[in-house]
Amino acid sequence: MSDTRFGPKGWTPDRLSDLGGKTYVITGANAGAGFQAARTLLGKGAKVVMLNRSDAKSQAAQAQLKAEFGAEAKVSYIRMDLASLASVRAAAAEILATVPRIDALICNAAIAQVPKQVLTVDGFESMLGTNHYGHFLLCGLVFERVAETKGRIVVVSSLGYNMGIKTIQFDDMNWDQNYHQNRTYSQSKLAQMMFAYELQDRLAAAGRSDVGVYVCHPGSSRTSLITTSGNLTTRIMFGLMSLSPLVQSAEKGSWPEVMCATEEGLEPRALYGPTGWLGFGGPVGKGELRPHAYDKPVMARLWEVSEAATGYQWAL
Repeated sequence: MSDTRFGPKGWTPDRLSDLGGKTYVITGANAGAGFQAARTLLGKGAKVVMLNRSDAKSQAAQAQLKAEFGAEAKVSYIRMDLASLASVRAAAAEILATVPRIDALICNAAIAQVPKQVLTVDGFESMLGTNHYGHFLLCGLVFERVAETKGRIVVVSSLGYNMGIKTIQFDDMNWDQNYHQNRTYSQSKLAQMMFAYELQDRLAAAGRSDVGVYVCHPGSSRTSLITTSGNLTTRIMFGLMSLSPLVQSAEKGSWPEVMCATEEGLEPRALYGPTGWLGFGGPVGKGELRPHAYDKPVMARLWEVSEAATGYQWAL
């Protein structure tokens, strides 16, 4: 599926103008696509605040970015573990105290293909808890700071949203009965997309146009996502696949999230990413969005379930 809006090469960072004075907050920015997004934004003069779980990896990422862009590069990090609601609340409090503007909050961090069921400290299935509930709470807590800047929320999903049961398993959110590393992961990425599209609807119903909400995916990219949480077989398979031309660099995988954080005139009810074969790679633009990702009754119910699970009531 081709999107010709940005020409035959699709969206590239060449379209970016100077971003001096703008601030971008990125979850999972010490490696992979999140790190590459930080690089691109810093290279255009922006300030980047990384929200990462590991202090050591964050310090290493900061050092690498300052080595590339100079000691004056505006990059900082706040420790946050999306798998812990307490950690998300503490990080959000620090953001509100120290980050005066947010031009885009990029929900990039994720875990994938966890081989056996693991529960978070709050009792949630780990992929749903990390990928969806953690971001749901974070976005709610810092939403008004984004709104003050007329900023954006960018949700980085995955084509995996289309590979599972294509709805939310409300009768067993933790997949106690039928846990499966791929289908359960798919559920978490679908939940993220449904959150974004339901947030769009709620903003529209409230007559608010002060926050843009966009959804993207990185295609098939060489990142540490699978190697961080997948089992040995999955890691070997992805390692072999990474050698093929079907898998693009982490830098190219970051382009859709940078585009959604900066480009004007994007459509809200869309899925942006590579538009080549199966969406694995190719020019970045508007791809195919399957209707089950914005099934209204399911989205609305998931929102209520998410508010109850996180103990956070959105003021919309």
